[in-house]
Amino acid sequence: MWHDVRALNATASALTALVALACVASGLWWLSQRPMFTLRAVRVESMYGLDLQHVNELTVRNGVLGKISGNFFTTDLEQVRTTFEAVPWVRKASVRREWPNQLIVQVEEHEALGTWGEDGKLLSVKGDVFTANLGEAETDEDHALPAFDGPPGSEKEVLTRFAELRRWFAPIRLVPESINLSNRYAWTVKLNNGMSVELGREKDKDTLHGRVQRLVSIYPQLVARLQEGRIDTIDMRYPNGLALSSAALTVPADATKPVKAAVKKKTNTKTTKQI
Repeated sequence: MWHDVRALNATASALTALVALACVASGLWWLSQRPMFTLRAVRVESMYGLDLQHVNELTVRNGVLGKISGNFFTTDLEQVRTTFEAVPWVRKASVRREWPNQLIVQVEEHEALGTWGEDGKLLSVKGDVFTANLGEAETDEDHALPAFDGPPGSEKEVLTRFAELRRWFAPIRLVPESINLSNRYAWTVKLNNGMSVELGREKDKDTLHGRVQRLVSIYPQLVARLQEGRIDTIDMRYPNGLALSSAALTVPADATKPVKAAVKKKTNTKTTKQI
């Protein structure tokens, strides 16, 4: 081998290349550690060009910056992304580097539609359940957020039903304030007049719509016949009728259309009738 000039030249060239590569790598490492590449800023922008409502400089400084390690070259962008997505109100984030010492983070915020369950969580307009300050979500002091609840995994189904119920009750100018889907998948909706409506389980895709339509058609007549008090609950699970309860249920003597009613339950303060 030592007499093979060609082999010696190849070995020498390989060693030279390795030394040069090591020098270049060392130089790049040394250069990457210079103070000029220390992260100086993390700029937060909206992913879709909209104004950010809940994620701001204070949020970033208090909740995120202390968790970011490394410099312009060594910062783990995936770790930064997951850190931002753990911030309240952030639904999704993307991160990129900007030369020479800045990170640009684009975020999509949750848009709260209502509360979810009884543990202070919120439901977004996209059906995501998230944790955030409820006070930041309630921008209108006169109108509380709608309340939603249901089994785990039913969030998007409840969201879809909310939109349908708003549309179905619109003819009588009532709006759902809360929707509950029980563990047996029975629906209950509370309206903005304080009335709670039992809609029951869906036997087919038209079951709930049919029950609401039946209530909407008779609701003006019910209101006209109740001289005092409000309707507390209405049970629409009866195939050909309904049952209602009210703190003061009276029928005017001059009613033009008699209502056939059978008393189901009577207490000192409330009367329930099936119609």
